[in-house]
Amino acid sequence: MADTIQQQPGAGAAAIDEQKRQKLLELVRGRALARPTDLAEDEVMVWPSLVVVEAVCAVVFLAILTALSVLVNAPLLERANPNQTPNPSKAPWYFLGLQELLRYFHPQVAGVSIPTVLILAWFAWPYIDRNPSTRPEDRKVAITLFSFYVITFAILGILGMFFRGPGFNFIYPWETGPIFFEL
Repeated sequence: MADTIQQQPGAGAAAIDEQKRQKLLELVRGRALARPTDLAEDEVMVWPSLVVVEAVCAVVFLAILTALSVLVNAPLLERANPNQTPNPSKAPWYFLGLQELLRYFHPQVAGVSIPTVLILAWFAWPYIDRNPSTRPEDRKVAITLFSFYVITFAILGILGMFFRGPGFNFIYPWETGPIFFEL
């Protein structure tokens, strides 16, 4: 089809529109343009090559996970007593950093102001940093800020999980025995 368009002198935009329409019709009918047959040596079609491998891996993983959940008993605590709060009462792992901030700052600052500023900064950052490069050596400020955030989140989470004992007091694991860890 491209040969016929090139042979006609002065075909212009009408010939290009006709070519696009023909390609669109070919895609709708599912012919040669939808299924390339001239793959290079190192190219593989996604279906069925990749999808079948991923489906088999998912089934194997699901079977292993099901077998482990049937064979291994989960370490459960006693039934929840609504009249007695566990000591220390800890947040889930994803809120431990926030709970640790509440230990150091006023609740208005740690629970409202700091998360609001962080969320607004995350939303505004693409408009502030207009660098189109995707190379890490060109994005030093963005990588530094993200690394600072991840390290701060990790430190606060580790402090809240392993270094907080009864009464949510700071404890040293090497002085008081094993690390105080309870889910």
